[in-house]
Amino acid sequence: MRLAVISDVHGNLHALDAVLEDIARQRAEQTVVLGDFVSGPFDPCGVADRFIELGLVSVRGNHDRFITDGRADDWAIDALARSLLDERQAAWLAGIPATATLGDEVFLCHGTPRDDNTLWLDGVGPDGKLFHRSRESIEAEASGFPFPVLLCGHSHIPRTLRLADRRLVVNPGSVGLPMAMGSTDSRYAIVERRDGDWSVSLRAIPYDHDGAARQARDNGYENWAEAVSTGWPLPRDL
Repeated sequence: MRLAVISDVHGNLHALDAVLEDIARQRAEQTVVLGDFVSGPFDPCGVADRFIELGLVSVRGNHDRFITDGRADDWAIDALARSLLDERQAAWLAGIPATATLGDEVFLCHGTPRDDNTLWLDGVGPDGKLFHRSRESIEAEASGFPFPVLLCGHSHIPRTLRLADRRLVVNPGSVGLPMAMGSTDSRYAIVERRDGDWSVSLRAIPYDHDGAARQARDNGYENWAEAVSTGWPLPRDL
Protein backbone atom coordinates (compact mmCIF):
# COMPACT_ATOMS: atom_id res chain seq x y z
CA MET A 1 0.00 0.00 0.00
CA ARG A 2 1.27 3.46 -0.94
CA LEU A 3 -0.75 6.16 0.80
CA ALA A 4 -0.64 9.97 0.47
CA VAL A 5 -1.59 11.83 3.65
CA ILE A 6 -2.63 15.48 3.66
CA SER A 7 -3.91 17.73 6.43
CA ASP A 8 -4.67 21.30 7.44
CA VAL A 9 -5.40 22.84 4.04
CA HIS A 10 -7.12 25.83 5.68
CA GLY A 11 -8.78 27.02 2.49
CA ASN A 12 -5.52 27.37 0.54
CA LEU A 13 -6.42 26.10 -2.94
CA HIS A 14 -3.09 27.17 -4.46
CA ALA A 15 -1.27 24.88 -2.03
CA LEU A 16 -3.77 22.04 -2.32
CA ASP A 17 -3.55 21.85 -6.09
CA ALA A 18 0.26 21.84 -6.01
CA VAL A 19 0.21 18.95 -3.54
CA LEU A 20 -2.38 17.00 -5.53
CA GLU A 21 -0.20 17.35 -8.63
CA ASP A 22 2.80 16.00 -6.73
CA ILE A 23 0.75 13.12 -5.32
CA ALA A 24 -0.17 12.15 -8.89
CA ARG A 25 3.53 12.07 -9.78
CA GLN A 26 4.23 9.91 -6.72
CA ARG A 27 1.63 7.38 -7.91
CA ALA A 28 0.01 6.98 -4.52
CA GLU A 29 -2.69 4.32 -4.51
CA GLN A 30 -4.91 6.37 -2.20
CA THR A 31 -5.04 9.81 -0.61
CA VAL A 32 -6.52 10.52 2.81
CA VAL A 33 -7.23 13.84 4.54
CA LEU A 34 -6.89 14.67 8.24
CA GLY A 35 -9.12 17.72 8.55
CA ASP A 36 -9.17 21.51 8.81
CA PHE A 37 -10.25 21.87 5.19
CA VAL A 38 -11.61 25.39 4.75
CA SER A 39 -10.83 27.63 7.72
CA GLY A 40 -8.65 30.27 6.08
CA PRO A 41 -9.00 33.61 4.24
CA PHE A 42 -7.94 32.24 0.84
CA ASP A 43 -10.49 30.21 -1.16
CA PRO A 44 -12.53 28.04 1.22
CA CYS A 45 -15.29 27.42 -1.31
CA GLY A 46 -12.82 26.33 -3.96
CA VAL A 47 -11.22 23.91 -1.51
CA ALA A 48 -14.61 22.51 -0.50
CA ASP A 49 -15.55 21.94 -4.13
CA ARG A 50 -12.24 20.22 -4.84
CA PHE A 51 -12.71 17.76 -1.98
CA ILE A 52 -16.36 17.13 -2.78
CA GLU A 53 -15.28 16.23 -6.31
CA LEU A 54 -12.48 13.93 -5.12
CA GLY A 55 -14.50 12.07 -2.49
CA LEU A 56 -11.44 11.10 -0.42
CA VAL A 57 -11.47 9.22 2.88
CA SER A 58 -11.34 12.06 5.40
CA VAL A 59 -11.76 13.05 9.03
CA ARG A 60 -12.88 16.41 10.33
CA GLY A 61 -10.61 18.86 12.12
CA ASN A 62 -11.37 20.99 15.12
CA HIS A 63 -12.01 24.02 12.91
CA ASP A 64 -14.33 22.02 10.67
CA ARG A 65 -16.34 21.22 13.80
CA PHE A 66 -16.26 24.84 14.97
CA ILE A 67 -17.56 25.97 11.57
CA THR A 68 -20.44 23.49 11.43
CA ASP A 69 -21.38 23.39 15.12
CA GLY A 70 -20.39 26.89 16.25
CA ARG A 71 -18.86 27.81 19.59
CA ALA A 72 -19.21 30.59 22.11
CA ASP A 73 -15.77 32.08 21.42
CA ASP A 74 -16.06 32.08 17.63
CA TRP A 75 -12.89 32.72 15.64
CA ALA A 76 -13.14 35.32 12.87
CA ILE A 77 -11.67 32.93 10.29
CA ASP A 78 -14.18 30.20 11.14
CA ALA A 79 -17.00 32.75 10.91
CA LEU A 80 -15.68 33.89 7.53
CA ALA A 81 -15.62 30.34 6.13
CA ARG A 82 -19.08 29.63 7.54
CA SER A 83 -20.46 32.74 5.83
CA LEU A 84 -18.96 31.78 2.45
CA LEU A 85 -19.89 28.09 2.20
CA ASP A 86 -23.12 27.31 0.36
CA GLU A 87 -25.65 24.75 1.61
CA ARG A 88 -24.10 21.85 -0.29
CA GLN A 89 -20.60 22.64 0.92
CA ALA A 90 -21.74 23.07 4.52
CA ALA A 91 -23.58 19.73 4.41
CA TRP A 92 -20.45 18.01 3.09
CA LEU A 93 -18.34 19.50 5.89
CA ALA A 94 -20.88 18.53 8.56
CA GLY A 95 -20.93 14.93 7.31
CA ILE A 96 -17.21 14.24 7.76
CA PRO A 97 -16.55 11.80 10.66
CA ALA A 98 -14.26 12.48 13.62
CA THR A 99 -12.09 9.42 12.93
CA ALA A 100 -11.73 6.79 10.22
CA THR A 101 -9.82 3.60 9.47
CA LEU A 102 -8.40 1.81 6.46
CA GLY A 103 -9.06 -1.81 7.35
CA ASP A 104 -7.07 -2.85 10.41
CA GLU A 105 -3.88 -1.13 9.22
CA VAL A 106 -4.36 2.66 9.35
CA PHE A 107 -6.16 4.94 11.82
CA LEU A 108 -6.99 8.56 10.94
CA CYS A 109 -7.62 11.41 13.37
CA HIS A 110 -7.02 15.15 13.45
CA GLY A 111 -5.57 15.83 16.90
CA THR A 112 -5.43 12.63 18.94
CA PRO A 113 -7.62 9.52 18.62
CA ARG A 114 -9.88 10.85 21.39
CA ASP A 115 -9.85 14.63 20.84
CA ASP A 116 -9.63 16.71 17.65
CA ASN A 117 -8.45 19.78 19.61
CA THR A 118 -5.42 18.23 21.40
CA LEU A 119 -1.92 18.20 19.95
CA TRP A 120 -0.40 14.71 19.95
CA LEU A 121 3.28 14.84 19.02
CA ASP A 122 3.88 18.48 19.92
CA GLY A 123 2.53 21.06 22.35
CA VAL A 124 2.35 24.84 22.74
CA GLY A 125 3.82 26.38 25.87
CA PRO A 126 2.59 29.47 27.78
CA ASP A 127 5.01 31.56 25.70
CA GLY A 128 3.36 30.35 22.51
CA LYS A 129 6.37 28.28 21.46
CA LEU A 130 6.07 24.71 20.21
CA PHE A 131 7.74 21.82 21.98
CA HIS A 132 7.91 18.05 21.50
CA ARG A 133 5.69 16.06 23.85
CA SER A 134 7.25 13.33 25.97
CA ARG A 135 7.34 9.76 24.72
CA GLU A 136 5.22 8.73 27.70
CA SER A 137 2.47 11.18 26.74
CA ILE A 138 2.54 10.11 23.09
CA GLU A 139 2.45 6.41 23.98
CA ALA A 140 -0.49 7.00 26.35
CA GLU A 141 -2.54 8.65 23.60
CA ALA A 142 -1.94 5.63 21.35
CA SER A 143 -3.19 3.15 23.97
CA GLY A 144 -6.24 1.25 22.81
CA PHE A 145 -5.67 1.90 19.11
CA PRO A 146 -3.72 -1.16 17.87
CA PHE A 147 -3.19 0.00 14.29
CA PRO A 148 0.26 -0.28 12.69
CA VAL A 149 -0.09 3.31 11.39
CA LEU A 150 -1.66 6.20 13.32
CA LEU A 151 -2.16 9.43 11.36
CA CYS A 152 -2.71 12.85 12.93
CA GLY A 153 -2.53 16.53 11.99
CA HIS A 154 -3.48 19.70 13.90
CA SER A 155 0.01 20.94 14.90
CA HIS A 156 1.03 21.86 11.32
CA ILE A 157 4.47 20.42 12.13
CA PRO A 158 5.59 17.43 10.00
CA ARG A 159 6.93 14.72 12.28
CA THR A 160 7.02 10.96 12.60
CA LEU A 161 7.63 8.72 15.60
CA ARG A 162 8.04 4.97 16.00
CA LEU A 163 6.34 3.77 19.19
CA ALA A 164 7.90 1.19 21.48
CA ASP A 165 5.89 -1.59 19.83
CA ARG A 166 6.92 -0.27 16.36
CA ARG A 167 3.59 1.29 15.49
CA LEU A 168 4.16 4.40 13.41
CA VAL A 169 2.66 7.81 14.28
CA VAL A 170 2.76 10.31 11.41
CA ASN A 171 1.90 13.99 11.24
CA PRO A 172 2.25 15.12 7.60
CA GLY A 173 2.37 18.83 8.45
CA SER A 174 0.14 21.42 6.84
CA VAL A 175 -0.76 21.75 3.18
CA GLY A 176 -2.02 25.30 3.40
CA LEU A 177 -0.43 26.91 6.46
CA PRO A 178 3.15 25.79 7.31
CA MET A 179 4.05 26.95 10.80
CA ALA A 180 7.10 27.70 12.93
CA MET A 181 9.64 26.45 10.37
CA GLY A 182 10.42 29.46 8.20
CA SER A 183 9.51 27.51 5.07
CA THR A 184 6.75 28.50 2.67
CA ASP A 185 6.57 25.00 1.16
CA SER A 186 3.37 22.98 1.42
CA ARG A 187 3.77 19.75 3.39
CA TYR A 188 2.35 16.24 3.11
CA ALA A 189 3.47 12.63 3.60
CA ILE A 190 3.75 9.40 1.68
CA VAL A 191 3.27 6.35 3.91
CA GLU A 192 4.15 2.99 2.40
CA ARG A 193 4.17 -0.65 3.47
CA ARG A 194 7.33 -2.43 2.34
CA ASP A 195 8.18 -6.03 3.12
CA GLY A 196 5.57 -6.11 5.88
CA ASP A 197 6.74 -2.90 7.60
CA TRP A 198 5.72 0.74 7.21
CA SER A 199 7.92 3.65 6.20
CA VAL A 200 7.20 7.34 5.71
CA SER A 201 8.50 10.14 3.51
CA LEU A 202 7.75 13.74 4.52
CA ARG A 203 7.51 15.93 1.41
CA ALA A 204 7.88 19.70 0.94
CA ILE A 205 6.28 21.16 -2.19
CA PRO A 206 6.73 24.73 -3.47
CA TYR A 207 3.57 26.49 -4.61
CA ASP A 208 2.27 29.96 -5.50
CA HIS A 209 2.29 31.31 -1.94
CA ASP A 210 2.31 34.87 -3.30
CA GLY A 211 -1.07 34.16 -4.92
CA ALA A 212 -2.38 32.82 -1.60
CA ALA A 213 -1.02 35.90 0.19
CA ARG A 214 -2.86 38.18 -2.26
CA GLN A 215 -6.11 36.35 -1.53
CA ALA A 216 -5.61 36.83 2.22
CA ARG A 217 -4.88 40.53 1.76
CA ASP A 218 -7.89 40.98 -0.50
CA ASN A 219 -10.02 39.51 2.30
CA GLY A 220 -8.46 41.84 4.87
CA TYR A 221 -6.12 39.39 6.64
CA GLU A 222 -2.61 40.78 6.44
CA ASN A 223 -1.39 38.47 9.24
CA TRP A 224 -2.37 35.41 7.20
CA ALA A 225 -0.67 36.88 4.13
CA GLU A 226 2.49 37.30 6.19
CA ALA A 227 2.14 33.75 7.49
CA VAL A 228 2.08 32.07 4.09
CA SER A 229 4.79 34.44 2.81
CA THR A 230 7.27 33.49 5.55
CA GLY A 231 6.26 30.15 7.10
CA TRP A 232 7.05 31.50 10.57
CA PRO A 233 3.66 31.98 12.26
CA LEU A 234 2.68 30.53 15.60
CA PRO A 235 -0.98 29.84 16.46
CA ARG A 236 -1.17 33.00 18.59
CA ASP A 237 -0.18 35.09 15.52
CA LEU A 238 -3.41 34.25 13.72
